[in-house]
Amino acid sequence: MQVKQWTVQIYISEDDGDQRTLARAVLSAQGTRWHESVGVARRNPGDRPVPEIGDELAAGRALMDLADKLIIDAAEDVAQIGGPAESR
Repeated sequence: MQVKQWTVQIYISEDDGDQRTLARAVLSAQGTRWHESVGVARRNPGDRPVPEIGDELAAGRALMDLADKLIIDAAEDVAQIGGPAESR
């Protein structure tokens, strides 16, 4: 069995006022960049700052976008070879 490794790196940055968190998820396969997605979280000014929550939300949103891109890739690949595409 052949083993493949895909790597996702998530880069998280926050603005100086801790109002906005940006996460960038980069998927690499076989040493090349494949997809990149971005997720953003904004803190309500009335809420107390808890940076971990912004990190989790932004990273989760970036990963959801990355997952959507992979599913679209797979559907396009199936369509190109003429097989039925699975819908969910």
